[in-house]
Amino acid sequence: MAEDFLATIHDVENLTVLVKKFSKPADFTRYLSENGVDYGVILAELSPVTTGICRNEYVVEFCRNQERLIPFANINPYLVNDGGRELERLVKEMGFRGLKMYPTYNYFYPNEPLVYPIYAKAEELGIPVLFHTGSSVFHGSRLKYGDPQLFDDVAIDFPDLNLVMAHSGRGYWYDRAFFLSRLHKNLYMEVAGLPPHKLLDYFPELERNADRVIFGSDWPTVTSIKHNIEVIKKLPLKEETKEKILGGNAARLLKIKA
Repeated sequence: MAEDFLATIHDVENLTVLVKKFSKPADFTRYLSENGVDYGVILAELSPVTTGICRNEYVVEFCRNQERLIPFANINPYLVNDGGRELERLVKEMGFRGLKMYPTYNYFYPNEPLVYPIYAKAEELGIPVLFHTGSSVFHGSRLKYGDPQLFDDVAIDFPDLNLVMAHSGRGYWYDRAFFLSRLHKNLYMEVAGLPPHKLLDYFPELERNADRVIFGSDWPTVTSIKHNIEVIKKLPLKEETKEKILGGNAARLLKIKA
């Protein structure tokens, strides 16, 4: 137990050093280039009881005048009175191009009325919504809010809203994430934080879902983005499928022109 605790401290220290090293946009975009990445999505997070705070204002400033950096806002439904109005402000006034939601860190079910006004506004604005799903090592996170099955309601109630399940139900909900994304044309799997060499173990029929699988780096926790990309390129999948996973599907959702 003591060894595990010390290892965790060591990992946190390494992450702190890494984040500080790439605290300037120019340094970070250079890092992306070195890893063969064209665009990076930068995520805000407002989770004071679990993981901490990375404010929307910081993210949008970090991405300012950086064509390769795409800012995603975060709305904690317990910290605002009108989530829909707040999202409209973040998109129209601040320039955010997507939204990240953290059910397991903010303690809400993705299909509860509390957050539906936010989805309605996102659908109206035509931006994708990315959700944390599945497991988390952060103290205080509650896995019951991260079940992919909860998105069955959301995908039906908001048919024109693109929904992305980060980590694809990581841990023990892989089958649900895969089945539901096959069922709903507006529900996507994202594979950040999953060992790329195990993707076909988790999703044996991944090829059948080629149009709704998105690569994610999970930076800064990942050891090497470039390595993970290379592993995916070597998987026994069609080249067209690999291209979709490694950028094509994300480019479509984010309206990035080739």
